[in-house]
Amino acid sequence: MVQAKPRPARKPKAAPPPAVLHAGPSDIADPLLRTEFKRAAVWIGLAAALALMVYLAQPLLVIFGGMVFAAMIDGGARLIGRVLPIGRLWRVGIVLLLTAAFLMWTAMFAGSQIAAQAAQLPATVQAQAIKVLAWLHAHGAVVDFSSAQGLIEKAAGSIGQLTSALGNVIGGVTTAFGIVVLGIYFALEPQLYRRGFAWLLPLGEREHFEGTATIMGHTMRRLMAGRLLGMFLEGVSTWLLLAWWGVPMAALLGLLTGLLAFLPNIGAPISGALMVLVGFSVGTSTGLFCIVVYLAVQIIDGNVVVPLVAKHTADLAPAVVLGMQLIMGTLFGLIGLMLADPMVAMIKVALERQSLRNETG
Repeated sequence: MVQAKPRPARKPKAAPPPAVLHAGPSDIADPLLRTEFKRAAVWIGLAAALALMVYLAQPLLVIFGGMVFAAMIDGGARLIGRVLPIGRLWRVGIVLLLTAAFLMWTAMFAGSQIAAQAAQLPATVQAQAIKVLAWLHAHGAVVDFSSAQGLIEKAAGSIGQLTSALGNVIGGVTTAFGIVVLGIYFALEPQLYRRGFAWLLPLGEREHFEGTATIMGHTMRRLMAGRLLGMFLEGVSTWLLLAWWGVPMAALLGLLTGLLAFLPNIGAPISGALMVLVGFSVGTSTGLFCIVVYLAVQIIDGNVVVPLVAKHTADLAPAVVLGMQLIMGTLFGLIGLMLADPMVAMIKVALERQSLRNETG
């Protein structure tokens, strides 16, 4: 039997020579030029991001407003949790129900009275301001009545807009509705949104973000709790004292005082001026009583409530807060003015955390 001869092993084919890659028109061969190009790309991207933020400033401000409202809800839920050992969702629901009940009570029982008083307030303020100008002129002051009266009419119109804005807020404006809805979502599941945002960051930055977000949330809750406490005390005490003396429009003045207390450095002088003008429209003794009420309320709030709150929150410099209010109010109107103080507090926390990181890092 003839055996088949084994076939000789085939030699492996030589690998084809590597293709020569030529630089394209967009390739940068010079390492120094490549580094500079990357730097330029970073700066261009940063400028584009800032331009996008400016373009989307209003929606971003609404989102931040939702976070502020969520801090209020969360603070109320935590406060209820100290008394009632129930789940978080139930506590958040109780806070929302109490808020809705307060707004309904204001609209149903106090709404008609406040609306009638709001219609009288601009005319009262205008008449009293003209009397003040006449008094100054009688005592030797040079007063241009035509120009001053135009300014007074504009100011009275602004007061009318303020009181009408109060009704719009109670009734529900689109911006306020968006803030409320976002705040409810944020308050129901805060960890969900915090984890989602942290996931977008690099791994090395997530721990620092978690610590900063925790401190920001604590500061925001304390800040809003103190602000709501001050609003409640100023509004209720002003209303009761003015009503006891028989000052007209006591309910409206108390409500405006409470709402304007949300704006530190700006709200108190405005509410005080309105209160004093209405008081002097009745008589000298009533006007002097309104001055005493304003000073007493502000002294108690400034020497008791504010220091107590400042111990547990970001101790903000009044000049910095006022400057931020002027900038935000000019750019975004009333909503910017209302959110200026919380924004300064959050920026301060972020800067302090970054400074501590740089010192220990």
